[in-house]
Amino acid sequence: MGIRLDNVGIAVRDLDAAVAFFTDLGLSVLGRDTVRGEWADTAVGLDGNHAKIALLQTPDGNGRIELFEYIHPDAIETEPTLPNEIGMHRVAFEVDDIDASLAIAERHGCRPLRGVANYQDVYKLTYLRGPSGILVMLAQDLRKK
Repeated sequence: MGIRLDNVGIAVRDLDAAVAFFTDLGLSVLGRDTVRGEWADTAVGLDGNHAKIALLQTPDGNGRIELFEYIHPDAIETEPTLPNEIGMHRVAFEVDDIDASLAIAERHGCRPLRGVANYQDVYKLTYLRGPSGILVMLAQDLRKK
């Protein structure tokens, strides 16, 4: 039996702001839509499910995220995820230039939780809060020059 990861879904407060953040980081929009109807209720398990969605892809074509903003039922605000919480944790991206990526994130009001770490001169990496409080990890492979 074959299996592959298709995408990671992330609920956001403001779809346009989240799309702007991730496209500025280098992802491209594969498509946008509004979904609703019995099929959506059944698939997601919510009666009256109605959401705006966007599917984005990394430049190498291997990673995709689906962002969705609920129209109905109302989105439920929760405390932002902490790095040590059980459950869905973060989305991670390898970037060519972490400083340039952090400058882009800064333009969206997103900053590292603490700073940029150097892991054994192999990776420079950081966690930051993206749109809607999403934990985003950025990592630069220092072996790739």
